[in-house]
Amino acid sequence: MDHIVTVQEAVTAFADWMEPTNAELATIELEMPAILADVDLVDAEIAALETRPAELDARRTRRARRRALAARLALLNQTGGTSVAEDAA
Repeated sequence: MDHIVTVQEAVTAFADWMEPTNAELATIELEMPAILADVDLVDAEIAALETRPAELDARRTRRARRRALAARLALLNQTGGTSVAEDAA
């Protein structure tokens, strides 16, 4: 019988004792406004898809898209144009 080692490694790679590092947590905290703005954008797009197209849905999607872009721009300005992963390391 052949054992599949990669399955065991994949299961144990996410064990309970593995926690994110402080640098990873700091990066997540730094990116959180952009993440939440992206979630709002996806919510607006889903709401627009679930109903008949209306001007209100289009405006909501445009506003959410502008907020997401503004959050990403603020993140970029905050990190000084460097990669967020580089700042956390």
